[in-house]
Amino acid sequence: MISILRRGLLVLLAALPLMAGAAAQSPKEVIEKTTTQLLSDLKANKEQYKANPSAFYDALNANLGPVVDADGISKSIMTVKYSRKATPEQMQRFQENFKRSLMQFYGNALLEYNNQGITVGSEKKDGDERASVDMSVKGNNGAVYPVQYTLTKLNGEWKVRNVIVNGINIGKLFRDQFADAMQRNGNDLDKTIDGWAGEVAKAKETTEQAAEKQAQ
Repeated sequence: MISILRRGLLVLLAALPLMAGAAAQSPKEVIEKTTTQLLSDLKANKEQYKANPSAFYDALNANLGPVVDADGISKSIMTVKYSRKATPEQMQRFQENFKRSLMQFYGNALLEYNNQGITVGSEKKDGDERASVDMSVKGNNGAVYPVQYTLTKLNGEWKVRNVIVNGINIGKLFRDQFADAMQRNGNDLDKTIDGWAGEVAKAKETTEQAAEKQAQ
């Protein structure tokens, strides 16, 4: 059974592709608009997406790059310790593997989301180039789970840098997974990049287990 936390995480991650063209809006307006568009699109096309999930993943991946700080996220996950040693080709390959893995492992959960209820809360600015936006996701059992986006302004456009779901910092979780994989792989960067799908699967399992413990 797919956990509520998993659903909430996917709603947030998959909403990112719909943020294109919203640079002039405030961070909160971006989140509000994209969430509404996402749920509307899912309601209209869910059965089509379920019948052809690969088309759904392709559509998400095609739109994800321009609207998130993929370079910043990748470097943050690798940390300076590893990213400064990576070639441009390795960084690009890691970004692609990262996005593809997220869509592969979390895509089905998004398709099973039933619009239980999402509320966009307050926006907080941290200077002119950083902001956070709160959100709450209501599960089937009536419980409400807090979510927080972190956005950064790059070249006048707000882009998502991180998300915290029910207290779990997804960026930190992936950083820990990457560091652990590098140790297990003898600091072989190519091996870690090529095996990143397995690390995303482990992170998914961690979030699900945390949700199950809270539900008990």
